[in-house]
Amino acid sequence: MGVILKTELEFLGAHVESVPAVTPAVGDNVVATLTGTGKGHVLLIAHMDTVFPHGTVAQRPYRVVGDRGIGPGAGDDKAGIVTAVCALRILHELNYRDYALITLILNSNEETGSVGTRDLIRAKAKESDAVINLERGVPPDGLEIARKGSAVITVEIIGRAAHSGLEPEKGRNAIVEASHQALQLASLANSAKETTVNVTMIQGGNAINVIPDHAVIKADARAFTPEEFDRVETSLQKLASDTIVPEVQVKASMTRNFPPWPWAASTDALLARAQKLYAEIGGKLAGVRVGSSADVAFAAETRTASIDGVAILGGGAHGVDDHADLSSIVPRVYLLTRMLMDLGHNPPVKPAER
Repeated sequence: MGVILKTELEFLGAHVESVPAVTPAVGDNVVATLTGTGKGHVLLIAHMDTVFPHGTVAQRPYRVVGDRGIGPGAGDDKAGIVTAVCALRILHELNYRDYALITLILNSNEETGSVGTRDLIRAKAKESDAVINLERGVPPDGLEIARKGSAVITVEIIGRAAHSGLEPEKGRNAIVEASHQALQLASLANSAKETTVNVTMIQGGNAINVIPDHAVIKADARAFTPEEFDRVETSLQKLASDTIVPEVQVKASMTRNFPPWPWAASTDALLARAQKLYAEIGGKLAGVRVGSSADVAFAAETRTASIDGVAILGGGAHGVDDHADLSSIVPRVYLLTRMLMDLGHNPPVKPAER
């Protein structure tokens, strides 16, 4: 992906560099910069990676069904990359250069928490006047204006192995305790505050005739505020002490990945500008809060005006129906192109400058 995009972006006149991710065994990030003659510095972000393991494309090749382009990562987030490249191609063909800088970060590790790209995003966002994150647009025609943060809960259970037929009573079954802990984790959710906790992985046992002495649970936690994550983390330790299998050890921890991206007046201002531009072709945009997490949260930590979901519409993320809505290519590429023109010519005032 990086090689293909580097060639395309250099053809459009961009200075392109490969920036190694901090995390080992992850592909390089791609950073492309276009220099113009105007005032505004706009940062675009999209990601090249997907959740799907190697070999998935061979099993489920990209195909078009009606207006849907279906395939692993088609909507999440190849749609964002396509939107960015098409908009930059249009600016190139129009010879439009009324912007100071347009920077495009193509992240190599967003789906695993952007550990290798967080500092790069923050640094580039701090230098920018506005940030546009190119996750897929939300049907029927929305932009994201707030996102939940994410965290990974890990619960490890240490039991005691024994022969499952000869003397099972001498064992301490880690999988039975893991089942109990997994059911308890659901109580950490808070529907009133839209906080979710979902068990997504459970591992344990290595032989059919052995009482398992080890099990691990992974759960995905999402919340709109840091305070909710604090509550979940505190309550998690209380749950871990409530066991049903005698003499097992339960260790629980929570690692925060993406921070919440809360509502901000500067996001509303970008939404209003986008709505006005989209109306030029008869489109109407809605601002939507979503439960997923994304790189826009790291950019917004710098207090730079940020908005998300400007890319082609899509759905089915992380599943077999992952798709891009091909009928939305023209309107969404128009929207991004006009936003780059508008923000490049008349950038928003950053808080530090007021």
